[in-house]
Amino acid sequence: MGRALADAFPEARAVFDEVDDALGAKLSAIMWDGPAETLTLTENAQPALMAVSLAATRVLSSRGVAIGQQAAFVAGHSLGEYSALAAAGTLSIADAARLLRIRGHAMQEAVPVGVGAMAALIGLDLDTVNAVAAEAAGDEVCSAANDNGGGQVVVSGDKAAVERAVEIAKARGAKRAVILPVSAPFHCALMAPAAEVMQAALAEVTLRPPVVPVIANVTAAPVSDVDTIRANLVDQVTAMVRWRESIAWLADAGVDTFVEVGSGRVLSGLARRIADGAVTMTAGSPDDIEEVAAKLGASGVKNV
Repeated sequence: MGRALADAFPEARAVFDEVDDALGAKLSAIMWDGPAETLTLTENAQPALMAVSLAATRVLSSRGVAIGQQAAFVAGHSLGEYSALAAAGTLSIADAARLLRIRGHAMQEAVPVGVGAMAALIGLDLDTVNAVAAEAAGDEVCSAANDNGGGQVVVSGDKAAVERAVEIAKARGAKRAVILPVSAPFHCALMAPAAEVMQAALAEVTLRPPVVPVIANVTAAPVSDVDTIRANLVDQVTAMVRWRESIAWLADAGVDTFVEVGSGRVLSGLARRIADGAVTMTAGSPDDIEEVAAKLGASGVKNV
């Protein structure tokens, strides 16, 4: 993951070196050589995904596609919000890496393995999923964790309650309802111990106003005030990721071009389902980056 970027662009390799130095460990070696089970540990996966996003962002900037000049807003899904904040200059790459390692470890430690679960419910709207989760919870925790759009809502909570939600969702007409292979029940009340850890960690970090507004996961609205950003990041640990509303807000604000920077293409697909007529681009590989730079660098497009 990210090796092709590092091999192709010195600017990208410099980002991976920054992350390694910040963590005091060769995360890049794990990303490129494994073992996979070590990379997928939450405390490694979160800073690794951020590193790839920021490596691609830095290369784009060197080719004339800079956040402060080309982008009207930035946004990131869950841990991606830290990547977005680093891209906008609110967090240094080093601080983002250290915070995500702390966040990943704290989220993993908040709930013993096997106690919690998450499930994707496909084909139901958020109101219906909220009703399903409430019915399934009983005296346990079960709530919507990610409103991803495109008819996909993820629920999170106690394992038994999430399993009940899957069965209830099927009875309510869900196209699919499946338990996800995750290590902890993210973005629900069970993550409260992790939120306390992040509150302390974020209090020690200097935040700068972003060069463009960041769409916050917890409010689905733009934010530039650093105190509000800090509070949002604490709340984000236990709150639902309002991704559908975030993309809808951007579309209503006139954004018609979305560039997904880093590993994967999932968010591009969601953007097309949420925002009618959305143009999407991905910038995760060297070829992707050159294509995006050729299109946006030359056009001067601002509504990104």
